[in-house]
Amino acid sequence: MMISVINMSEFVKNEIRTARMEGYTAQCHGVCRVEGRAVFVPGAMDGELWRVRITKVTSSAVWGRGEELLEPSPARIVPDCAAYPRCGGCAARHMSYGEELAMKLRRVNDAIRRIGGLDFTVPEILGADADGFRRSKVIFNVGERGGRPAAGFYRARSHDIVPAAECPAVPEAASASEKAVLEWMERYGVPAYDEAAGRDGVRHIFCRFSRLTGAGVVTLVVSKAPDKRALDALADMLRGRCPAMTGLVLNRNTTRGNTVLAGTFETLWGDDTLTESLCGLRFSLSPRSFFQVNPPQAEKLYQKALEFAAVRPGTRALDLYCGTGTIGLCMADRGAAVIGAEIVPAAVENARRNAGDNALAGRCEFICADASAAAAELRRRGVSPEVIVVDPPRKGLAPEVIDECVGMAPERIVYVSCDPGTLARDLGLFSEKGYSLSDAAAVDMFPRTSHVETVVQLSKGNISSQNVRVEFSLEDMDMSRFQQGATYEQIQDWVQEKYGFHVSHLNIAQVKRKHGIIERENYNKAKSPDSRQPGCPEDKTKAIEAALRFYQMI
Repeated sequence: MMISVINMSEFVKNEIRTARMEGYTAQCHGVCRVEGRAVFVPGAMDGELWRVRITKVTSSAVWGRGEELLEPSPARIVPDCAAYPRCGGCAARHMSYGEELAMKLRRVNDAIRRIGGLDFTVPEILGADADGFRRSKVIFNVGERGGRPAAGFYRARSHDIVPAAECPAVPEAASASEKAVLEWMERYGVPAYDEAAGRDGVRHIFCRFSRLTGAGVVTLVVSKAPDKRALDALADMLRGRCPAMTGLVLNRNTTRGNTVLAGTFETLWGDDTLTESLCGLRFSLSPRSFFQVNPPQAEKLYQKALEFAAVRPGTRALDLYCGTGTIGLCMADRGAAVIGAEIVPAAVENARRNAGDNALAGRCEFICADASAAAAELRRRGVSPEVIVVDPPRKGLAPEVIDECVGMAPERIVYVSCDPGTLARDLGLFSEKGYSLSDAAAVDMFPRTSHVETVVQLSKGNISSQNVRVEFSLEDMDMSRFQQGATYEQIQDWVQEKYGFHVSHLNIAQVKRKHGIIERENYNKAKSPDSRQPGCPEDKTKAIEAALRFYQMI
């Protein structure tokens, strides 16, 4: 989306403008245009007419607050949570679920087209059924409010705790456990942790549940353990008030910062392990085990990944970023011979145990290694998989991982992504190397939030070996398009997607020169030695630098 930059003086803070919303940001904010500039309005919806108070004006972005809704969207609903939107956990409880799904699917397709430069439309998004709206894992942050213990979720961009005991995404047993722990803290004088004040105490209440058995485990995260009498009393309270809970674990986490689980673990009562089912397989979950927090939606995601992988008995498959082995084990269960690679040792051990528990150890090998190193080693060993599955973190794939995957020449590559922007970038790189996007689906793993997952199938294309002679002149061509890394338009689109404002070719050229990325002679330079060009504003510089890092150019 191109936005022309005009003089900031045309906007005055606190003035009221009337405008119609034309879409959404990646954070589910409404977007309208006033005098050619995009204005971001939290809580507004596509198509609505608002009176908007201008709250923040910079050289690159304008923010507003909806003062009066003149024409509401037919998709607007009353939020079903008293803590919304203060708690920051959800972003779409003011719109119908159909509108939310349409917004997320459009975001994925916009990224593929604008950032990836591909002419492809993802045809569907798999929404959640009724049982897919509650999480199987909940982490309550603990602090104080008015001198009393409090628990809940952090308000957006802060560490202010917003109580949300009746959150629609939280299982009832988790809410009951939270209330029991807070009452216990008051009764036994157990303080809340305060890093700034140097006060030991309770940091988090971590609840996990099994959809298969209905059982749950509470992990109490503390910086210093309370005395045994108090801990025994907590176990008694949980047994009496939360019958679904079958275990209590104490985690002594003395690290500074936001890491939830670290340090030592001690089972105070019951069993610390849950048994869960996914795609017909069983998994043992300890407090530190990674597992999808929305199993019903995870099954939809993995079933689609399996459909795209198209494995059959004897298929050779490579599962990069395999985690605890879920997708790899699902392929092995269908007869494939699977090698999985994961950099986290604990996850690899979980994957091996899960393979044994499901009688699949003979079809699986799990190695502990970085994805690029693992792919390079497997390629050196002559491993030639027919299908490669990648499920990277939000930052996407490093260029060397893409190169190693392509070098093994699989028939299909299945890419599971949690970020449309990095997915689109990587799909563009795969396309350049002969792998075309042949099928895709978006999956709403986290209803009522801004997040969306995507799974795609890449197929090996046939690259013509014919020699074609073309005559052309280089004199008037913009050679910046042929530089290594992203084009100017890709950088512009990435900044627009992530930051919500436009940067010019001049801005990009200035930042690239700052980092030693040499343009062709005289590209975007002043036309005479006496001419002066405006410098790139600081916020645009930071955004462009982020884009250059995203595209591995700096």
